[in-house]
Amino acid sequence: QVQLVESGGGLVQAGGSLRLSCAASGLTFSGYAVGWFRQAPGKEREFVAANRWSRFTTDYSDSVNGRFTTSRDNAKNTVYLQMNNLQPEDTAVYYCAAGITTARAVAGYAYWGQGTQVTVSS
Repeated sequence: QVQLVESGGGLVQAGGSLRLSCAASGLTFSGYAVGWFRQAPGKEREFVAANRWSRFTTDYSDSVNGRFTTSRDNAKNTVYLQMNNLQPEDTAVYYCAAGITTARAVAGYAYWGQGTQVTVSS
């Protein structure tokens, strides 16, 4: 059974940083694209970042490019999202997902975590 577990969310002041982790069981990230998405109350889930495990190419939404960085730890089968200079508009539930291609669409990912809350105060 595939399970993705996010952790590292919390409350932070504007300008602060958080690092989210996405650990997988029942699935090896090698060969998969791993995406990060977020969903704020009343809004649709939106793409944040993605990386392709094997070649480690990355993709970022315009809203986070230059502030967020996705990385990986092969030995731990874990992907990270380092979030710097967080702003109130970054407040959302953040999800990691695994899929075949480095897609920006929700439908491109077959496996999803349960999400972790990130709240940025002004």
